[in-house]
Amino acid sequence: MNILVTGTRGFVGKNLVAALRNIRDGKDRTHPELDIREIFEYDTDGSPEQLAAYAKSADFVFHLAGVNRPKTAEEYLPGNTGSLEILLAALQNAGNRCPVMLASSAQASLVGRYAGSEYGKAKLACEKRLRAYAAEAGAEALIYRFPNVFGKWCRPNYNSAVATFCHNIANDLPITVNDPATELELVYIDDLVAELLAALSGRAHRCDYDGLTQVPGGDFCRVPVTHRVTLGKIVELLQSFHVQPETLLLPEIPEGSFEKKLYSTYLSYLPPEKISFPLKMNVDVRGSFTELLKTQSCGQFSVNITKPGVTKGQHWHHSKWEFFIVVAGHGLIRERRLDADEVLEFAVSGEKIEAVHMLPGYTHSITNLSKTDDLVTLMWANECFDPQHPDTFYEEV
Repeated sequence: MNILVTGTRGFVGKNLVAALRNIRDGKDRTHPELDIREIFEYDTDGSPEQLAAYAKSADFVFHLAGVNRPKTAEEYLPGNTGSLEILLAALQNAGNRCPVMLASSAQASLVGRYAGSEYGKAKLACEKRLRAYAAEAGAEALIYRFPNVFGKWCRPNYNSAVATFCHNIANDLPITVNDPATELELVYIDDLVAELLAALSGRAHRCDYDGLTQVPGGDFCRVPVTHRVTLGKIVELLQSFHVQPETLLLPEIPEGSFEKKLYSTYLSYLPPEKISFPLKMNVDVRGSFTELLKTQSCGQFSVNITKPGVTKGQHWHHSKWEFFIVVAGHGLIRERRLDADEVLEFAVSGEKIEAVHMLPGYTHSITNLSKTDDLVTLMWANECFDPQHPDTFYEEV
């Protein structure tokens, strides 16, 4: 299968081409139904001869090219319909009736806040032209009305509030929010690309529109996963991401959640000097203890370094429990239930990594048995340390 993608230097184009290359090159094996041989990348610097050759050999076209930030409003219509006309003429001249996907916009509905939108009018004209072409040529038209799209590689200070907020907050620049209660419908770039790959496999999700509302059936296509979020919520989340290197606190990021997708997006805008950040090491003659990450509902991660011959711990907890995972060196973990004499012993080593429970109500310790090497232990506790309620009491094993 040969794929033609127009607008490959744009935000969606870059992400789609990257995904197509992974499939073509065998790096992504989650789409065994797709046998991609060639990816024809076409943008504004391409020649008519190049487009003609691509149009002759393409088995599927993703038409992403268009104008969304022209110098004047009058440029919207020719900037969008013009590139579509050139593509359709090339396909007609080649006698190629392959499917054509069109990246349209929610603004094409021309309702609500999009009423009178020149960009929306241009996209609606593209939709009508593609439908007419499809009917005449006997080709399949796949028209997507995308809402606001966000994700990595989106240009800030252009046409995405999310990209601008991510870039500015990551770089300590001011942001402007006129109305925090304004709600956006957002689609994450990975969800969008996943749907385009589904369309390429003949499994596009279909819908119709009642204004901006999707209704079942119809001859439009849709991305099945979108998120409705206020500007105020977006800014609140981004500010919590921004202070994470100081608090070490990771927000809740459930699988498939907007929060998880926004966090990935935010990280892609970090400047080089913020990609790494120092952690506070609590150092003494016994070694060091460093908190790594904290979560809102799943405790915290730390790393403990124990010097040769040193024993650490010798305490117990009422409710707190931990995993000790030795990743370098060798040592001995000892645990004793507070009301018993029996001592449980666990030999631990970085050569055989395993997790050992530190049980509630058991006093415990860890000893570095080496005479020369440090003992490095990753520790997870089921709750973040609270200095006001440490739930930690000294007791020798």
